[in-house]
Amino acid sequence: MKNNSKAMSALCAALIAGSMTTLAVAQTTHDPATEPMTHADSKAAKAQAKADKKADIAQAKADKKKADAQADADKANADAKVKDAKSQ
Repeated sequence: MKNNSKAMSALCAALIAGSMTTLAVAQTTHDPATEPMTHADSKAAKAQAKADKKADIAQAKADKKKADAQADADKANADAKVKDAKSQ
């Protein structure tokens, strides 16, 4: 019975220590979303939005250029097939 009581005491001590650690971590967790936005934060967010917009425009231009090149290649391929069919 004594071994069982020692094991129970060790288990309770481990559970208490674990809950204390969890409590300490929960109290020191920093959540920037709950803090008010500073002028620097809003300026950085504005700059990031501007950079994102520029990146989106550049990506759209690149996609259009790629699509145009693919269309030209498809047209050249179709023309070659027509020319080949006519020569046979």
